[in-house]
Amino acid sequence: MTKNDWFPNDDWFPGENSSPKRPFPSFPFRINKGLLAAGGAALLLLVLFPALAEFYTDYLWYDTEGYGTIFWTRLFARVPLFGAGFLIYAVLLWLNLSAARRNLRALYPEQEGLLGAKAAGFAIAAAALFLGVTNGAAMTGEWTMVLRYFHGTPFGEVDPIFGRDIGFYVFGLPFWRFLHGKALNVVFLCLVTAGGAYAAFLLPRNRDLASLSVPPRMRNHLALLASAGAFLWSAGYLLDRYNLLFSPTGVVFGAGYTDVHAELLALNVLAVLAALLGVSLLVSLLRKTWKFSLGVAGLVVVSSILLGGVYPAIVQKYFVEPNEFDREKQFIEYNIEATLRAYGLKNITLRTVTPDDSITWENVEQNRDTINNIRLWDHSPLLRSYKQLQEIRTYYNFSSVDIDRYAFGGQYRQVMLSPRELDLNGLQNPTWINTRLEFTHGYGIVMNPVNEVAGSGMPRLWVRDLPPKTEVPLTIRRPEIYYGEKPTSYIFVGTTVKEFDYPMGESNARTTYEGKGGVPMGSLFRRILYAIKFADFKILFSDVFTENSRVKYHRNIRERLSRVAPFLFFDHDPYMVVFDGRLVWMQDAYTAADGYPYSQPVSLGRGQTINYIRNSVKATVDAYDGTMRFYIADPDDPVLKAWSGVFPGLFRPLSDMPAGLKGHLRYPQDLFNIQSEIFRVYHMTNANTFYNKEDVWDRSSSGDGKTTLEAYYVNMRLSGEEKSEFALITPFMPVNRDNMIAWMAGRSDGDNYGELLVYQFPKQKLIYGPSQVEALTNQNSEISAQLSLWSQRGSAVIRGNMTVVPVGDGILYVQPLYLRAENSELPELRRVITSTGGKVAWGETLEESLLRLLGSSDGQAGSSFRPVEETPMRPARPEGEPAGLAALAREASDAWDAARKALREDDWEKYGKEMKRLELVLKEMQDISAQN
Repeated sequence: MTKNDWFPNDDWFPGENSSPKRPFPSFPFRINKGLLAAGGAALLLLVLFPALAEFYTDYLWYDTEGYGTIFWTRLFARVPLFGAGFLIYAVLLWLNLSAARRNLRALYPEQEGLLGAKAAGFAIAAAALFLGVTNGAAMTGEWTMVLRYFHGTPFGEVDPIFGRDIGFYVFGLPFWRFLHGKALNVVFLCLVTAGGAYAAFLLPRNRDLASLSVPPRMRNHLALLASAGAFLWSAGYLLDRYNLLFSPTGVVFGAGYTDVHAELLALNVLAVLAALLGVSLLVSLLRKTWKFSLGVAGLVVVSSILLGGVYPAIVQKYFVEPNEFDREKQFIEYNIEATLRAYGLKNITLRTVTPDDSITWENVEQNRDTINNIRLWDHSPLLRSYKQLQEIRTYYNFSSVDIDRYAFGGQYRQVMLSPRELDLNGLQNPTWINTRLEFTHGYGIVMNPVNEVAGSGMPRLWVRDLPPKTEVPLTIRRPEIYYGEKPTSYIFVGTTVKEFDYPMGESNARTTYEGKGGVPMGSLFRRILYAIKFADFKILFSDVFTENSRVKYHRNIRERLSRVAPFLFFDHDPYMVVFDGRLVWMQDAYTAADGYPYSQPVSLGRGQTINYIRNSVKATVDAYDGTMRFYIADPDDPVLKAWSGVFPGLFRPLSDMPAGLKGHLRYPQDLFNIQSEIFRVYHMTNANTFYNKEDVWDRSSSGDGKTTLEAYYVNMRLSGEEKSEFALITPFMPVNRDNMIAWMAGRSDGDNYGELLVYQFPKQKLIYGPSQVEALTNQNSEISAQLSLWSQRGSAVIRGNMTVVPVGDGILYVQPLYLRAENSELPELRRVITSTGGKVAWGETLEESLLRLLGSSDGQAGSSFRPVEETPMRPARPEGEPAGLAALAREASDAWDAARKALREDDWEKYGKEMKRLELVLKEMQDISAQN
């Protein structure tokens, strides 16, 4: 059979020199070289073009947002790492395997046909290339660590054991660990591949392993590699010495007595022995024997067991534990000092105060700015109210409620607000036109003061409805929300389809985007790119796009900021600010590290731990056009200085932030929670007290430690200050006790921003804690009876969070109570419980509750508690009119009609009165029916 029986045309393959030893099976169709090349090109295009489309559209996004340099920096940081990794691995492995091949050809000339074949050379090159590419690609993931090392700056603080700057541990040690690990990996691969090649030829020729003889060429090659490994092993011991400063096994985190006096000795000795092993392996090249090297290797193994394991255990058990505090005192002090510095607690202001037994009405009058801003609305009940009253349509959603402060008419008021974001899951007809072109943005906000109630226990809304209606001097010219907290997909603006703006009667208001946000994509080429990127070919075939069309993606604010600054940690709670008529997101960002010696680590979840953190960055995102800004809040932070060197121009000084935005900065909650969690233990700066753990505090609201109190923002006047300020506070209780021992405040206003204060109470005086006040409330028979009665009437009683508010030199406890009908999701604020000095009272408003708790302003004493009677709100019935069911039904109908009218007119006070009137009428009808 000839070639032409299989390939009848010379244009078909294989070529003349490809005649097989046995005939190929016949093909059912012919394969043309040109068609095959075209198919290969098409396949390559299908693989490469989507990757190129993804790459180019990513660049377009960064460039449009004004951060094109960030894109190129991140890219070019990876290229040198890949190139270095590829060259080091590929070249060294190729040289290693080539040397092994030459040795084998010299030792086994009869295998020249196998070892000298081109295929062997190709196999070596292919293996080296494969390992070079894979290891080079793996190294690119460390670009942040490498760049941070080259731009690292000193901390100006040194560790107490080795005297090295903290910057070495944060920036330098991870880099040297990285290089050491890669060098060991290269040597190991060389040793394994060379050893495997030699074994493949030696073992079949030496059945008796006892008499196995390694030729000098092989022995010398392997000895050189083993020597390099031994020197690297020695370097690893030297680096391990610094890891002792992060030891978790002692009394405290960091090196303890045993680590410094036993483990450190062991590592120093092992480093010398490993280096001696490397020298002995080099000497073995001349002496032609491995006996001395084997002896040194055995000494290393025995020393690692005795010095690295047995000796430290003996020191710990027989020298440290019997005198543990004396031995560990110095290292406890190192841990306390380092932890306080790493978490920004070193300069905290401590004040010991002895609070009055209770506050007085005079205290209330002197601290009206605090009393008038006590928060009565908890986030969860208020969010339910927002959803029920202000979502308006199913495609709107309130994700969370933020707390902030504004100045209205010269008054400093604390408010709660939430943006009305778009939720596409609520669309009844989620077509491509609706989800990509028409329903593109949320609209407006809802705002209410923290302590005011409208009719029927509803929040008084200062900003509400669509378009926004305001009761306060607050202008919102751009209420559209294109960028927010909710996960969002891509949309298109500037098309021929007008966007839905907000519902309006029987029709809908529509708009056209006027901002600069999004990537221009009016050209056909860019439409092709984005069709591939999103796997959405409606983009390519739709005729709605114009030269002004733009595509918006990465619209989740956390995602946007993380793409520009992936090295920052972001607070879980961004909040919205109304500034200059626009809606702007404020996002706190942190720099963090896990390499601060002796500092106690904390977990951030998802396997992440840190032991250094600073709130170094304040970021903003415009809700309309997505403009991002990063402002430096802590210019002294060395970690931020390093990133500023990596990305010059990314961060702006805080002085560049507009004053209207700067006035809304607040102490970040995530940082405060970490600091308060650390400080509850590390306020004990005396080593003996710390060792005995005799004054550990807790943040739980009960002695069982199960319910942790959330830190909360208050507008209050701190002791010794002339005016109130916005602060984040949390109370502390002794562990397994319910009384309050201290409270911490993070200040947010003006020049005091970022300061931490701790007010500590004397241990010999009882200061009620939140759980004790709640127990006093439960023990009051009238309150308990009223709560039970409400529950029996088919209502759910919701107890709000208890707020501990310092007022003057005393402590006021405030807890709101909400009622929710079983068939309703709308909670009503019905009572406010107040307490001071062991007395408890409640009322329909905070003012009424305080009057009953403290007495009136003229000094007349009020009882510590008396039940609140329902106040009739019905007009008197005309004399002689029977109180029959028919008359009551007419009155109920009138009350219902009046309530509905008040609701349409947004008159919440009248709505509440009419609903109260309706409730009383229905109750009277029920009583008459029961009598009959």
